[in-house]
Amino acid sequence: MATKAAEQPIKWRTEPRAVDVLEAVLKENPQALPEHTEKWDVSRSDIYVEDRWQPIFAAMRAAGDLHKVENSPFGAHWNVVTHKAIQHIEALPELFSSEGAITILDRLTDEQLEELGRERFELPMFIAMDRPKHTGQRRTVAPKFTPSNMADMEDEIRHRTGELLDTLPRGEVFDWVDKVSIELTTGMLAILFDFPWEDRRLLTFWSDWAGDTELGLIRDLDEMRQGILREMATYFTQLWMERANKEPTPDLISMMIHSPAMNQMSPEEYMGNLVLLIVGGNDTTRNTMSGIVHAFDKFPDQRKLFEENPDLIPNAVQECIRYQTPLAHMRRTATEDTELFGEQVKAGEKLILWYLSANRDETVFENPDKLDITRENARRHLSFGYGIHRCVGARLAELQLRILLEEMHKRRMRVHVAGDVVRVRANFVHGFRKLEVEITDF
Repeated sequence: MATKAAEQPIKWRTEPRAVDVLEAVLKENPQALPEHTEKWDVSRSDIYVEDRWQPIFAAMRAAGDLHKVENSPFGAHWNVVTHKAIQHIEALPELFSSEGAITILDRLTDEQLEELGRERFELPMFIAMDRPKHTGQRRTVAPKFTPSNMADMEDEIRHRTGELLDTLPRGEVFDWVDKVSIELTTGMLAILFDFPWEDRRLLTFWSDWAGDTELGLIRDLDEMRQGILREMATYFTQLWMERANKEPTPDLISMMIHSPAMNQMSPEEYMGNLVLLIVGGNDTTRNTMSGIVHAFDKFPDQRKLFEENPDLIPNAVQECIRYQTPLAHMRRTATEDTELFGEQVKAGEKLILWYLSANRDETVFENPDKLDITRENARRHLSFGYGIHRCVGARLAELQLRILLEEMHKRRMRVHVAGDVVRVRANFVHGFRKLEVEITDF
């Protein structure tokens, strides 16, 4: 269990939430975000918050594997939309680099920064690195997620999950995102970092501010985000200093401190890798935990199968991860001119790998817009990526989701959507900010 919080010199803020700030700005000024003028510029967030992205990607897939967008607020880029094309690109990390950036949001040039009167703010992280540096840093944290470590953690995860499910109200509407998805994933992160338990909600707060790419398009909000992430850096620097002269322990911070590949990181690189681990460990599992409940309500025949056949739970986990796709995209940059599926891609051009689209590819998944927990090839989803950058914590995410379904089944819990369903307004994190539900028995 995580240690008790040390007394802090400042009161750490957990408000305002990034999504609330962005929504408030857009309510006051609907034109605050730049206009998206091209038909297939799917970097626009309205299609995700309104859940109407599916036919747009389907039309793109029917027209080809990748499509150039010239005039996006995020800069020119290629949309890569088919399963085979994304796998092909991820299998060639030297030709399609991860260096510098993994989202559609561009790094500003020195000239642009000078024009805007802003300082450079970048967070290097190992997912946004190429070999060999990527290899050394990934190997530092990978032992935390081995099958043997997952087996050691299973009892604790099951205990925490069951304990939380037993506190949920019956006969009243509550927000599943807040009471279940956030609480379970934030608690798991606190254990991985040996983070002060009573401050664990800070991890959710920081994750939300770090993961919203659209904040980067509004100067005031981007500066606010930078300030919040610097607060995060201050907190984690204190934890680093506390543990630097102690014996190694199995938490992720101590593993970084005692790793030759990571113990000489700059403050920015330390912060970047923390952002990676927090967003990767929080947003992804959290949004799938919400997506499972929403999908079962939308497809009651699949919920009935789950209730009648608990042996389907492991496959149901894979299918729910496919169906939800909690991170919509990753980005690569071409290192040289190349022909790619009939298109001429030039060195320096960025390619946006839309996992969200690949997981609905009709050539791979039959009836892809339907949840099917008996789907034989559900494991072919690309929600965790592919190749050398495949999610290092995939096993942990699968374990948490399996245990959640098993413990729900054990308690014969049927969760109904019973109120507001509010999705995240973002093109990177794909999930729910509110999901009001009510529990009955089956």
